Formats: sequence, structure tokens, C-alpha cells
Amino acid sequence: MKIIGVIPARYKSSRFPGKPLADICGKPMIWWVYTQCIKVKEFDQVYVATDDERIREACEANNINVVMTSDRHLTGTDRVGEVARKIKADLYVNIQGDEPLIEPENIRKAILPFFEDDSLLVSNLMTQIIDPVDVVNFTVPKVITNRENEGVYLTRSTAPYPKGAIDYSYYKQVCVYGFRPEALKFYCEYGEKYGKGKIEAIEDIEILRFIENKYRVKFIEVDSDTVAVDTLNDLKKVNKMVKNMQGN
Repeated sequence: MKIIGVIPARYKSSRFPGKPLADICGKPMIWWVYTQCIKVKEFDQVYVATDDERIREACEANNINVVMTSDRHLTGTDRVGEVARKIKADLYVNIQGDEPLIEPENIRKAILPFFEDDSLLVSNLMTQIIDPVDVVNFTVPKVITNRENEGVYLTRSTAPYPKGAIDYSYYKQVCVYGFRPEALKFYCEYGEKYGKGKIEAIEDIEILRFIENKYRVKFIEVDSDTVAVDTLNDLKKVNKMVKNMQGN
């Protein structure tokens, strides 16, 4: 099975323009993500997918494989879909470009179910919510699964709603996805024809496009959450973490 890791990276972030090139201990953030990804032994290749020449130049300067894509994509998955049209593989894994400390073992967990289930088309990661504030935080997508850990729904609301005493473990989405080519083909063709799905658009959670169209999405639990860089404060925090890891 040929497996490719894809790191979508765009420069025009509303909250943090130029985020993929943000400096972390002397290297652009995208380098740190790429470095973690190439530790995944299942990957045959890893690429950064971008529409920006500045990111392309930074990748080439740091010996990072890069693919130029359209600047009209609405989601990272659309960008991965374009890569799939250009580079053939049996499985594509979408890794967020703003998580410089992502654990390679977590990425592997999104891959391994495809070796066990030939009918599986989509995988996604989730982790248990530890901080109760995250249960009511609308920026945190909550994951609801069936007994087989297949996605039933994802929402930014508190769901399921605790009508009585709470005896329930809430999970949140970790944005690492695995896609077979036919899943990406569906996703992109649907988007070109209809745009975002109705529920996908309301919640602004791209994986819902599969669920609302009856695709089975396997969720795999991981023990640790990722550290996303969304603000300058996040960047300062990650720089400090990396310095501590390096013993500085």
C-alpha cells in the first residue's frame, strides 16, 4: 500500500497571517510539522500542499517536498484532493500544518485501521476531553460515535446534552484524517457540484460532509491532544516547549 502524508498550508489565515512560516527556534513551523511526519514509517512520501510562493520557497530552502495547489480551495481536504489527482497513492493522510509537535505515533493510529479493513474509506482521530470548559467551548468540535467508534455526529455544541447527572466521557476531534482515493474523489466532486454540505456548513466541520452522505468514518482514540498554533500566544508557548525539549 502506497501511503502519502499531506500537510495543507495556506498563508492567508485571518487570525494569524503567514502562520506556516512562523519562527520556532530558528525554523519555520511547517518544517517542524514535516519533521514529525517523516518519522512515520508507513509514509512513502510526505508533501506540503500550498497555494503560496512564500511557503513554496521556504519548503524548498528546507528540503521539504512541496506541491503547488489552487488558491480557491475551501478546506484542507479539498487541497489534499488536488494532491491526490496529481500524485497517485492508495491512502492519503491529512495532517494539520499548525501542529508542530504532533506525535508520529498518533498519525500512525489514523493509518493502521486501513490495513485491517479494506472497506474503510475515512478515518479521523479523537481524544477524551479532560478540561470541562472544552465541553461547552464552541471552538472545540465534539465527537459522537456508535459502539464501533464510527462517527454519528460532530458538533460545536454540548452534545449529547447532560439532562441529568453527567456519567459520560466527552471526546473532541483531533484533526488528522486518513482517506482512500475514492473518498477524496467524492469529497471534491460533491464540493464542486454543491459546495459544502448543509450540516457541514452550519457546524463548519469538514468531516461532516462524509457523515451526512452516509460514509462510514472510523474514529480512533489517542491519549494525547495536539498543540495547535492559532495565536501569537500559542506560538510563544510552543517556542518555550521546544526550547525545554532541547534543553535550552
